[in-house]
Amino acid sequence: MALTPSNMIPLGTVAPDFQLPDGNNKIHTRDNLKKDNGLLITFICNHCPYVKHLNAALAELGHRATNADIGMAAISANDIENYPEDAPAKMLEEADRHGYPFAYLYDETQQIAKSYDAACTPDFYLFDKSLKLVYRGQFDDSRPGNNLPVTGKDLYDAIDCMVNGKAVPENQKPSVGCNIKWK
Repeated sequence: MALTPSNMIPLGTVAPDFQLPDGNNKIHTRDNLKKDNGLLITFICNHCPYVKHLNAALAELGHRATNADIGMAAISANDIENYPEDAPAKMLEEADRHGYPFAYLYDETQQIAKSYDAACTPDFYLFDKSLKLVYRGQFDDSRPGNNLPVTGKDLYDAIDCMVNGKAVPENQKPSVGCNIKWK
């Protein structure tokens, strides 16, 4: 595991479009996932201890996004030849085990991860109703082993600001986690 920070792409970046399958081969697109208040994209995988640290919180995040009329999807872009635990069938099991209420998509070509400039798992991108980036970075300050509670404070504050028509603070901390397993 290589501890890797987010690439902090410019705020205002338009969400790259995509067509990706979930574990059942149902195709999802950026536009059919977006809701009235925007879209939240997170890059995760099954085996990363930083994602495992947030699993229960990710399910809650999905519910909060839905209640805020924000679409959400998680994307795994890892090389499944070398990391078979991240394969689509295993993604389905993981989503069921943790009660993810959002689409968990597989980026086999890794082109979507590259278009988002995703670097690590977990990596979070919040887009407003115009699909412009208003937040990228960490969920909160909690990490495996640092004994800080998982609160989602950073991301939830950004969601609350966006939904309530307030400016999202531009001072944002990168997420850190395992690097995406590139082919």
